[in-house]
Amino acid sequence: MKIFVIIGLLFVGLVGYGVYLAFFDMNRLPTGEYLTEETSPDGKYTLKAYVTNGGATTSYAIRGELLFNERNNKTKNIYWNYREDTANITWTDNDTVVINGYSLDVPNDKFDFRNQ
Repeated sequence: MKIFVIIGLLFVGLVGYGVYLAFFDMNRLPTGEYLTEETSPDGKYTLKAYVTNGGATTSYAIRGELLFNERNNKTKNIYWNYREDTANITWTDNDTVVINGYSLDVPNDKFDFRNQ
């Protein structure tokens, strides 16, 4: 009986992890086409925006990629929004960026329309 419970829990855990990877992991977003970029006032970060075209069945989406200029250009996806095809990026201070009206405190904040 214990073996069936353990196998069942492992199966549920693997399925849950698979769903997370397939639908919610921001590191697996489509690349898209480059739109624009803005650098923070202190030059520490650069936010690059890309537009993705899902084809005939889905709308455009914007992906925002944060570039760490002082860490060998390491990148991190921090913005993903559906039904957008332009990116308006404004830095309000060294650590706060506003993307299409959504304010993010970098490098920790993220916006993902799927989690709203």
